[in-house]
Amino acid sequence: MEQIKNDEMLKFPPREEKKEGQADVSAGDTEIRAAEFQQFDAADEQPTSSSHDRKLDLLMGLMLPVSIELGRTEIEIRNVLDLRRGSIIEFDKMASEPVDIVVNGKKMAEGEVVVIDKHFAIRVTNLVNTSERIKGLGK
Repeated sequence: MEQIKNDEMLKFPPREEKKEGQADVSAGDTEIRAAEFQQFDAADEQPTSSSHDRKLDLLMGLMLPVSIELGRTEIEIRNVLDLRRGSIIEFDKMASEPVDIVVNGKKMAEGEVVVIDKHFAIRVTNLVNTSERIKGLGK
């Protein structure tokens, strides 16, 4: 380890002992001023619509998994092992109830099943409240 010579050390003036009731800051050669802060306009805080659009454009190409949940049930392992072609599993929802539309693992809407050109589709009938969707994001 390199030794520092006495003449290379920074020299500080000796500290005066603080008397009872005296403040910690000495006003010797130190100038004390109030802090100055830059003023902000409300318009500066809001992003411009073009920069906001550019940020959203980055997300527009992302793919999210979408699934439709007809219902749920719990069955014993022995019943799962006994499943074969023609077996029936009964769900907790009635046939007339809406199905759940789940996006990225979170329920986002409800809908009804429709058939379009021999394909199943879902007509959205109800969106989940925005506050409920936000609550589910942290989980």
